[in-house]
Amino acid sequence: MWEHHQEKLRYRFENFIARGGLSIFISLFILFILCFIVALIARGILILIFPDSDLIGNIFEQMWVIFLMMTDPGNMGIDMESTGWVRISTIIAGMLGVIIFSMLIAFITTAVDSLLEELQKGHSKVLEENHTLILGWNDRVLDILKELIIANESEEDAAIVILADREKGEMDDEIKTFIEDTKTTRIITRSGTTSSPTKLLRVNADKAKSAIILASCSEGALEDEKRVSDAKVIKSILGLKGTQNDRDEISIVAELFYESNRKLLDTFESENISSVDSWDILAKILVQTSRTSGLAVVYNELLSFDGCELYFCNGKWGGKNFYDSIYHFPDGIPLGLRRADGTLLLRPPRDTVLNSDDELIIVAEDDSTIVYKPQPIAQAKDHAYTYRRREEQVERELLLGWHCMTSTIIREYSGYLPAGSAIDIMVSNPKKKILNELDTLKEAHPELTINIIDKNPMSHEDLASIRPFTYDNVLILSHCESGLSPERVDAETIFVLLILRKIISDRAIKDRTTTLITQVLNSENQELITQTTVDDFLISNKMVSMIFAQLSEESSMKDVYADMFDEEGSEFYLKPVSLYFDTLPSSVTFADMIGVALKRDEICFGVRIGKYTNSPKENFGVKLNPKKNATFTLTEGDSLVVLSEDEY
Repeated sequence: MWEHHQEKLRYRFENFIARGGLSIFISLFILFILCFIVALIARGILILIFPDSDLIGNIFEQMWVIFLMMTDPGNMGIDMESTGWVRISTIIAGMLGVIIFSMLIAFITTAVDSLLEELQKGHSKVLEENHTLILGWNDRVLDILKELIIANESEEDAAIVILADREKGEMDDEIKTFIEDTKTTRIITRSGTTSSPTKLLRVNADKAKSAIILASCSEGALEDEKRVSDAKVIKSILGLKGTQNDRDEISIVAELFYESNRKLLDTFESENISSVDSWDILAKILVQTSRTSGLAVVYNELLSFDGCELYFCNGKWGGKNFYDSIYHFPDGIPLGLRRADGTLLLRPPRDTVLNSDDELIIVAEDDSTIVYKPQPIAQAKDHAYTYRRREEQVERELLLGWHCMTSTIIREYSGYLPAGSAIDIMVSNPKKKILNELDTLKEAHPELTINIIDKNPMSHEDLASIRPFTYDNVLILSHCESGLSPERVDAETIFVLLILRKIISDRAIKDRTTTLITQVLNSENQELITQTTVDDFLISNKMVSMIFAQLSEESSMKDVYADMFDEEGSEFYLKPVSLYFDTLPSSVTFADMIGVALKRDEICFGVRIGKYTNSPKENFGVKLNPKKNATFTLTEGDSLVVLSEDEY
């Protein structure tokens, strides 16, 4: 029976202690009182056994002495009145005090450590409102943060909240390492499952203005990992929608790998939820960049919040012709319009008249600087002009390495290259999957000659043996394999680029120009790339990050991107000024450039000065949306940046 009661008491005590800090503190307090009583009784008994006239009859004084000795054993020296055996109680009180307060100090230290650890885990509720919410963490998150920080510069107090299944301390350390100045933006991190309604409410998802949901793996991951990632992203969308209640839906940009899963978003019947095929867009940009030197710089500025951007603009157009309106903006070049029914028109027909409810798609420095003037602020002079086009020629393209988007690159090339052109792909020990995919592409594009070259792009001998300087364009693609870090991939890419530069500089054929385009992952390696004098480079993670950041601020921009990157529609090109002006050098205003481009049914929205092609400080010579009265002296080697139907 006694053992049963003892076990029951022990069970209740364990449950009481398990409740946490308060229970432990109460237990220590009770233990202190019991020890105090024991020490006091011991002292009383010793005083009775060994009577001392100075101690007898002063019980409150003895209680005070015992309390002082227990709370601080250093006070044992004050017990000078007692003698002999009575001092045993002093020793007992001091020892009990040491034990009790050691336990109390240990408890307080542990409690403080637990509190700090809990704070570091980021479980407290976020009280921000109208913030940007990022769910998940991958290689793109830092570039996304950099873009959003630039976008928030016009706000006095902006916030970005990150919820990811990762330790808060790790996220904070990485952010501090790579982002030195957050300007007007505060970055708050929290740890937790991105699809949990409880965690989403904890980051105030119901008060956020937009959300970016990132994949949990890279494009080079295994198929199963990518499918699991897509499932997590869709669950996070469901979790976000569950937190919205009756408020207007926030803008959600989701990173999904598979087209079938992107189509699932249609079931939500919401225009505010979007997903882009980032690798499809990057493949198209790479192909377009190989067709036009300097185009990557243009895209980098348009997709970034730093420099000129694309905006939707409302106004009272008064039945103005679209192309006449170009000269009515001190800052801004209209590229197209969106009708009230959602119809999007880039480079519309020449007789297009603006309705009062139309929105212009305009390139401008900032949305706050877009002002429509009733009277034109500049006029174009009628320069001598002879219509001419560049000749279409059979080309040879070389791809170094195999990437997840190689198939898309070849499909895109088929829309640009004339029949008889060739695409060679250099891959070391190509896998059966690659060979099967290549056979499918050959059947789909019989007008092109598509070859696989089984050699190592990282070998100087192998690369030199195929004479890369005989190709029109050479694209260096990053590896797309599971488990490889972006730094390792970029290191190999830069190594191949250096070998290639050496081979081309020593080439036997001096009268042929080969354009080098390289793809890197990490934006931190931009400076290393520019030192190799590459013709163009594309920073994959940064480009995708910019697209996600832009869509989080303006989700309807997705339709503009789809039109911009579609080979069937109007696209951006850099064309030599010799196509526009009969006499060079020629001193002209930017308004003159716009006027002569309109004669070719093109919209000019920038210029590239050839002598700055290799100068990062001068944005590689690209100047978008200059003042319309700004004067330039154009020479051979300069180009106009235009929106056109084709590259010729």
